[in-house]
Amino acid sequence: MAHTNILLESGTNELEVVEFFVDEEDGYRAHYGVNVAKVLEILRKQPVTSMPEMPHPAVMGAFKHRDNTIVPLIDLAVYLGRLRVDSPDTKVIVTEFNEVVTAFLVSGVNRIHRLSWEDVEAPSDFLQKSTANSITGVVRLEGRVVFLLDLEMIVADLDTNLAIRMDVCSQERANGKTYTIVHADDSGSVRNLVKTLLESCNFKVVQFNNGRDAWNYLERAAAKAREEGGVLTDYVQGIISDIEMPQMDGHNLCKRIKESPDMKMLPVALFSSLITERLEHKGKSVGADAQFAKPDLQKLSDCMLELLHSRGL
Repeated sequence: MAHTNILLESGTNELEVVEFFVDEEDGYRAHYGVNVAKVLEILRKQPVTSMPEMPHPAVMGAFKHRDNTIVPLIDLAVYLGRLRVDSPDTKVIVTEFNEVVTAFLVSGVNRIHRLSWEDVEAPSDFLQKSTANSITGVVRLEGRVVFLLDLEMIVADLDTNLAIRMDVCSQERANGKTYTIVHADDSGSVRNLVKTLLESCNFKVVQFNNGRDAWNYLERAAAKAREEGGVLTDYVQGIISDIEMPQMDGHNLCKRIKESPDMKMLPVALFSSLITERLEHKGKSVGADAQFAKPDLQKLSDCMLELLHSRGL
């Protein structure tokens, strides 16, 4: 699969989605998508070797990938509770996120679409509940409804060792000070975990489920600071943001903050499954002060305190 120029750009609030599908026995074709930044390559169906004590029926086994990496193969239809029609044309999508390589078996792959995060709709509560929170967004492409899958949640569900880890912060690390942090993430479970951790560190946490709402909040806070003759850090001391979010992604949010005279002094930490050696340059190019791959939540809290202390806050 050829990567396109979007992978070299940062802060454009655009993404590329690999559209794929699962053909079901009743004749229905379900369309799904994943951010191309998570895709290493697309292969034909691979012969797999069964693994001992496989954690879920969806885990078919593992195969040897490049550099002799052993990669688990997940039958996406089985995980989603669908009855897939077997076909010799099935494809394997090899992904990398959270510093882990995983492969997913699907019926086929259509194409890559370039779109704006503004075109991505947040899933309804009903859709979330009916899909076990496996959908992060909905887009309409060429007359088709395409569901963006939360592959991170699926992998963490299959292997609890890959779920977000957290130790409660000690008051010694918090230094007894209270900080206000703006946190943006489209995952409700991640927001809850981050809020729990940061509140144990004496933070006040203001949360949003997309970058657009977080940006609007910061603009209002900056305007209030100007009206009262103060500075933004009187009201907000730092930002933690996911990268993949509807309406406005974390790279675009960070770029806007660092280009704003009123906001550029705020430390911004990106906390995302897209933080890898292959993609870390994108966060640096928009001025992120720190970047952390999920699931290491503990490093995030420690680093945010260090960033605040280094600025004398």
